[in-house]
Amino acid sequence: MDQRTQEKEWARETADRIAAKVAVTAHRNRGKVPYTTAEGRFDDWSGERIGWWTNGFWPAQLWLLYHAYGNEEFRTVAEEVQDKLDAVLLDPMAMDHDAGFRFLISDVADYRITGNRQSRNRGILAASNMAGRFNLKAGLIRAWNDPGDGKTAGLAIIDCMMNLPLLYWASDELHDSRFRQIAMAHADSVQKVFVRENGSVHHIVEFDPETGRIIGPQGGQGMQVGSAWTRGQSWALYGFTLSYLHTKEERYLETAKQVADYVVSQISETGIVPVDFDQPADILWEDSTAAAIFACGLLELEKLTDGEQKETYYHTAVLLLHTLAEKRCSWDPEIDNLVEKCSAAYHDREHDFSIIYGDYYFTEGILKLAERDILLW
Repeated sequence: MDQRTQEKEWARETADRIAAKVAVTAHRNRGKVPYTTAEGRFDDWSGERIGWWTNGFWPAQLWLLYHAYGNEEFRTVAEEVQDKLDAVLLDPMAMDHDAGFRFLISDVADYRITGNRQSRNRGILAASNMAGRFNLKAGLIRAWNDPGDGKTAGLAIIDCMMNLPLLYWASDELHDSRFRQIAMAHADSVQKVFVRENGSVHHIVEFDPETGRIIGPQGGQGMQVGSAWTRGQSWALYGFTLSYLHTKEERYLETAKQVADYVVSQISETGIVPVDFDQPADILWEDSTAAAIFACGLLELEKLTDGEQKETYYHTAVLLLHTLAEKRCSWDPEIDNLVEKCSAAYHDREHDFSIIYGDYYFTEGILKLAERDILLW
């Protein structure tokens, strides 16, 4: 048995373990929209916090597992969360650049798998709102909202690369090229102003919303301006790979490889990923979410390459998934989360906790390696 076959078998066994655990946690957490855990139990970001950008990842994980295993409770719990997310579509202050994280991998996934027309409608509404955030002069999609003072009108962030597939989907679904044009214009601008020569990327870039003039980068969730916040690198790696898959434009593939080569050069043989690749050696904060996203992006990217580069991407992804499964996961069914030692931002007070999108991307990566996945992006 060759190594790839062995890894596929390991991934299938690991996927079975994920499905078995999530079957328990999904049943126990009916009605919740989780972000993290407290004393081993998911919290609930319903109500006032329903607009948080991560709230699509729990139903997304359930759709991945429903597609692979057919457990009807996965579908039911996902649909219950999606019904709650309707409130976001009615709140202009909640709708922002992260529409894909909320609606592509939840409602559009539902539509793709089940044909649910209500979910299709939610996806189109979300895509239309996201397209309306495009700044024509800068060629960038505005990130956050503000209460009306315009202070965030000129901010764009690397995370948005992962939300572009919502626009690609809407363009195909509606036979309307406007959505694709906006997505590609944003990706082209990100190539120019976010990606550094060494393949690392900025988190935030500020522009003048009136003229489109690029003012410069901001530090964002990384250590400082110019450092390499790891989750930002993962958004770029996977995001440009997805833009290539949707458009077949070689420039996006080349940028994905540029970022991937930088990332691979920074990942140690332990497979442990820090919050920022540039953080001091005595700062041991980790971000397992970045590790999981890297693995997903690299597994998609290796399909598009050949030779030594292909093998490097594959083996790095496998290393990351093994490290997560064997060293950074809780398999205890009494503990709701899977992935441990996640961080939201370098300068946050708290580090090394669970975050729901860590579980989602770990599940996606394992199902990719097991060849039992469906690409929700």
